[in-house]
Amino acid sequence: MTRTRMTASERSAQVLEAAIRAFAETGYAATKTDEIAKLAGVSQPYVIRLFGTKQQLFIACLLEVCTRIEQVFRDAEIAPDADTAEALRTLGHGYDVFLAERELPLILLHGAAASADPAIGDHMRERFGRIYGLIGELTGADTLEARRFVATGMLLTIMTAMQVAGSEAIPLPWATEILTDLRSATSPAC
Repeated sequence: MTRTRMTASERSAQVLEAAIRAFAETGYAATKTDEIAKLAGVSQPYVIRLFGTKQQLFIACLLEVCTRIEQVFRDAEIAPDADTAEALRTLGHGYDVFLAERELPLILLHGAAASADPAIGDHMRERFGRIYGLIGELTGADTLEARRFVATGMLLTIMTAMQVAGSEAIPLPWATEILTDLRSATSPAC
């Protein structure tokens, strides 16, 4: 059996994917780089050689997740003649794609929780601001509309993390009520 040798960028992507899984499960503080190495099938010194420190690896994960959100929004098929409300609904449906990858919203939440760390916080604030700006840019939403959209997105992110939203949701009456309201045609955000 012949083993195919991975390129450095492929190996880096493999480690990043393993890190996203590990950080999503146990958070920034509790995750150890040797656990990430084991998940990726590499040595712990190799993880450090690729990313420097655990903090830099976590930031790379956070940036990857934020880039994914931005890409989901850019890929949303907003009709050229859509009004702001319709454009926001289209972005909301696109966000469902992001939420379906449960590890991604968990990293976003862990990034917010770890924002007291200056390096992590600087990146989290900058990228969250970029996402907020992108919403207005893509939809024409004013401050109120964009704020409501972001608030709804964060509510769904939290509900996904609690496993009361998403494909494997634990059905609870209060969660069902919220999700039903958000899916209704009169909902202002999604």
